[in-house]
Amino acid sequence: MEVQEIKVDSLDAKSFIKEKISEIAGIVGNGSAINALSGGVDSSAVTMLGHRALGERLKTLFVDNGIMRHGEPQRVVSLFGELGVPVEIVDAKEQFFDALKGVTDPEEKREAITRVFYKEIFGELVKKSEAKYLLQGTNYTDVEETVAGIKRQHNILEQLGIDTQKQYGYKVIEPLVQLRKSGVREVAKALGLPEELYSRPPFPGPALAARVIGEVTPGRIEIVREATRIVEEELSNTGAFQYLAILHQDKVTGIKEGKRDYGLQIEVRCWESKDAKEGSPTRLPYDVLEKLAARITNEIAGVISVTYNITKKPPSTIEAI
Repeated sequence: MEVQEIKVDSLDAKSFIKEKISEIAGIVGNGSAINALSGGVDSSAVTMLGHRALGERLKTLFVDNGIMRHGEPQRVVSLFGELGVPVEIVDAKEQFFDALKGVTDPEEKREAITRVFYKEIFGELVKKSEAKYLLQGTNYTDVEETVAGIKRQHNILEQLGIDTQKQYGYKVIEPLVQLRKSGVREVAKALGLPEELYSRPPFPGPALAARVIGEVTPGRIEIVREATRIVEEELSNTGAFQYLAILHQDKVTGIKEGKRDYGLQIEVRCWESKDAKEGSPTRLPYDVLEKLAARITNEIAGVISVTYNITKKPPSTIEAI
């Protein structure tokens, strides 16, 4: 892997910011660029770097793919509006669900999301805007896991030999590719982003599709979206690196109103980690787990079982898909 990692203990965030702003401005020149903002710390940091480098010549877009957390598009647009960065929401829900219809294999899901995002959505947007560059928040762990064959991260392109200029009509700029998540957080903090953004738990590029085992449908996404809301509400004060809910594919046996019932199973994961390269499950108090199980089964129709993952990374991974 050709990318040279900058470890967090050797990172000078202010110097890094100055260098990357200059780098972005130099690459884009007098032209313009499009930025893909999701609201995670990676894309948020890249948005601010691009905004400082290009000003109005950066067009920032939030692609509403239908697989984000509850209220995410409006929340992100509002936050960045307060920072002086205008964000346009692109409604692409239908395209993403069409691409995911009938797809159950994890790598095929990621490939479908990659194709829709980069070719169908941004390929067309770049043509309309005449921008020649796309800024995105790829980090070092994304590259490392993809190149190693652990799992294909949807934002890894050039590192796999994909010529984005030839296939999609634009060049990708990745200012954060030398940093792991801990380093990105330091940069985001130094950029003046609110703590709500730079300290929030990581969220996968394929969004909630990475947390649905089996076919991704609007109904199944809504179930895992509600489970995610509950998990984030209950675990936000734990200080954990990341916490999430996963919807399993097969139904399990349960009891409802004294009778046998088949229902859905939600798996909860909560992690201690510094850089997402390795991780250990948080030793949550049993009463916290009990409350999670009660809320999820009582508040989400059709869910009758809640489990907690206790396997380290490796051999597990933080996200299920």
